[in-house]
Amino acid sequence: MAGIKKRKPVGVIGAGSWGTVLARLLAENGYPVQLWCYEAEVARQIKERREYPVFLPGVRLPETLEPVTDLAEAIRQKELLLFVGPSHVFRDLPQQMIPFLSAVKPGCLWISAAKGIENESLLTMTGIMKEILGEAYHPFIGCLSGPSFAREVARELPTAISLGAPKDAAERAQRLLANSYFRVYTNSDTLGLEMGGALKNVIALAAGISDGLGLGHNTRSALITRGLAEISRLGVKMGARQSTFFGLAGIGDLVLTCTGDLSRNRTVGLRLGQGEKLNGILASMNMVAEGVKTTRAAYQLALREQVEMPIVTQVYGILYENQAPRRAVRDLMNRDLKSETGDY
Repeated sequence: MAGIKKRKPVGVIGAGSWGTVLARLLAENGYPVQLWCYEAEVARQIKERREYPVFLPGVRLPETLEPVTDLAEAIRQKELLLFVGPSHVFRDLPQQMIPFLSAVKPGCLWISAAKGIENESLLTMTGIMKEILGEAYHPFIGCLSGPSFAREVARELPTAISLGAPKDAAERAQRLLANSYFRVYTNSDTLGLEMGGALKNVIALAAGISDGLGLGHNTRSALITRGLAEISRLGVKMGARQSTFFGLAGIGDLVLTCTGDLSRNRTVGLRLGQGEKLNGILASMNMVAEGVKTTRAAYQLALREQVEMPIVTQVYGILYENQAPRRAVRDLMNRDLKSETGDY
């Protein structure tokens, strides 16, 4: 084990709940981990208490997990760099790393575990990394996506997830991350994995709104099903594979996020449906609900690609155009009747 630790240090960039859990998992898999923390106080708490009380109270963090605040140190000679943070600030991190790239180990894996689409560029997280790092790094860039609440992974409950990257990189990352409670499948459709992981948060907002309005299980089931149709329509139009949306990062993550009580996006929707205002909801949360910003990007992508996305359009109206949730439901239900499959 000592030899493995010497050969394969890894870095996790971002010390939120998901980043910390993945850092813990990698440390327990036998790798020395440096967890980059934006806030010095977070690094101090983890170092002194071996715990992150804000996000993961009671979860013991191994001694081989070292919190750091120096970004150059966090990326030096790593086998794997795992990026875990809000999509709206994602670009800043690889951009800040440019002066230190000479210290990165050749062949280092650059894997995004963030789920979102950048509003300004409409790029996924791997798209941002490819743009910033350049073509030489493309064979080593990928993403992690699928149904995975951080708290449940911290409890070591069985979880299955997908990892998208070119074949050699995907298989290397798969071996680093997989263990007895965290099963990792590879998938060459990185775009599909990222689109599924990002857009399901928009549908989860809709499902939460429906639950907040008290509309019942029939409505939520319809939103999940028709939401999957919208996600796959846009993804396929952009070059993803249809089959990806029927896998872990598609229907799997969608069902989890639309139904699970740990879902931040469903919770925001629930509170909207109960009459609260968006600004107040977001101000009361200590974690990011990615779907709020992703809704804007999804709406813009639907317009750009000329893809019909009625649920996304109504969620956009609720969030950004002061659309009343009950009016949004009526508008969805009163649309022109059509075939579900388009076969006649």
